[in-house]
Amino acid sequence: MTDRSPSARSSDRARPDVAVVGAGPIGLAIAWRCAARGLRVVVHDAAPGSGASAVAAGMLSPVAEAYFGERQLTELLLASAARWPAFAAELTETTGAAIGYRTEGTLMVGLTGDDLAEARRLWAYQQGLGLPVTPLRPSELRDREPALAPRVRGGALAPTDHQVDPRLLVPALRTAAQRAGAALVPQAVRQLSDVDARVTVVAAGCGAAALTGLPVRPVKGQILRLRAPDGVAPGFRHVIRGYADGEHVYLVPRSDGEVVLGATVEERSDTTVTAGAVQRLLRAGVDLLPELAEYDLVEAVAGLRPGTPDNAPILGPLPGRPDVLAATGHHRHGIVLTPITADLIADLVLGGVPDPLLAPLRADRFGAAGPAGPAMAASGGPEPTMEGDRWS
Repeated sequence: MTDRSPSARSSDRARPDVAVVGAGPIGLAIAWRCAARGLRVVVHDAAPGSGASAVAAGMLSPVAEAYFGERQLTELLLASAARWPAFAAELTETTGAAIGYRTEGTLMVGLTGDDLAEARRLWAYQQGLGLPVTPLRPSELRDREPALAPRVRGGALAPTDHQVDPRLLVPALRTAAQRAGAALVPQAVRQLSDVDARVTVVAAGCGAAALTGLPVRPVKGQILRLRAPDGVAPGFRHVIRGYADGEHVYLVPRSDGEVVLGATVEERSDTTVTAGAVQRLLRAGVDLLPELAEYDLVEAVAGLRPGTPDNAPILGPLPGRPDVLAATGHHRHGIVLTPITADLIADLVLGGVPDPLLAPLRADRFGAAGPAGPAMAASGGPEPTMEGDRWS
């Protein structure tokens, strides 16, 4: 029998509607969306914004990151990227904060003949999906970015692949969530039983594994931050994603002179920065953009992406726990998937009915069907896999 005494009714009113575990971009965006709809929201995190987003480059690259065998994931990335212009505008209007959202597009380049052949194989696949990929001759590349090395053999333009600065995005989302009424509790959650709310959303990145038992694993990425001399803007405007003597790297220019150069992909759980990784990244970056040799090296850091067996996020209720929703496992796509994840989870919290987009992302997909499951498999038979620069 339910206790309906005055004290019990008072406790019900004080109990949060939603407790979000994790104050990275995913968790904060969910908190913002839920609080803006009138729900009582509490966000638990001992160190907001200190996870993968503190290291991420912030590329919004559904086209350049359309990889073999991930067709349904690509569709999700495209759907979320399409929400980014309105999402960025709303966030900036709500907070008055700049978030480094830029729309110059992305150039994908190959340094050598072998690099270009590998890149063209992927571009052909992307074009086959109907994605906007425009091949460019070396002269056309240098018309767009004169700073590119003369050795670059060719490339392609993905005009709809944009960027945002995660280190500006997270504080803006925190401000938006708090202004909407969400409360931040600066404490870590060790077990879900410590959280008291009508619905608990686990958006804890790699920490979701210990809390939920879901197959979320750490995937290490090392990344460098450079700065143009004398505080000027970098000598290039587009995001550059390149193949340089077999090394896959990206270079992301910021308006304040910063350049983000990344990233390694390592099945490890440490955050040690290694000399070998720094050497490989710098060599490839300078091979593509020689002027980087004169930039200041201001940071070398490693972080952990929350990976899953099929590289797709886990969104929705835990098996047997409809009051606990997962919003984790975004791997290299956490920034680009922030708007759609927030909308889908907030809609589920309010309406209780999952959007059809959540069907291939459910938490129970790693059951009897095997670790990769049928959820994100491409239609039309198996396809080869490809490793690339997998930190966005």
